[in-house]
Amino acid sequence: MKATIQPSGVERHFGHDELIVSKTDLRGRITYANDVFLRVAGYDETDVMDMPHNIIRHPDMPRCVFKYLWDTIQDGQEIFAYVVNLAKDGAHYWVFAHVTPSFDRNGKIVGYHSNRRTPSKEAVAAATAVYAELRAAEAAVSDPVASIGAGLERLLAILGDAGVSYSEWVWSLEPSEEYA
Repeated sequence: MKATIQPSGVERHFGHDELIVSKTDLRGRITYANDVFLRVAGYDETDVMDMPHNIIRHPDMPRCVFKYLWDTIQDGQEIFAYVVNLAKDGAHYWVFAHVTPSFDRNGKIVGYHSNRRTPSKEAVAAATAVYAELRAAEAAVSDPVASIGAGLERLLAILGDAGVSYSEWVWSLEPSEEYA
């Protein structure tokens, strides 16, 4: 069981030309982490291999976003998401994540692959505001499972009010020239 890491409030950055890459098995246990992942998260490879990927989960990250992410990739689809992660030393770092299922020759999901790049400051500001609303919806419900449902309900309401899908919302936050 991992020790609880307290956020320090220090923000860490990585280069716009760098990608954080990791792979997991079907249970979300890390099977690969590249050097950028290890450097930014502050872990050695031996620290993370076969550990749950949520070893880097920041407490400010709404649980409902991870539920939405997992439901999407377990359904065989890719997803993009803004995620704030927690490094081993308590620093945090934002990523623009692209998570995909990995398939065997027969089309069966055998694991998951994620590439993360540096998001724009504007996207982080917009995601931070929405995530605060989602965390508040989760916190208003004491039952852990029901709280995730409350967060998802709020997320869907936000998207519905904006008249966009989750993917459209995510992509609307990045300046188009960033990833053209």
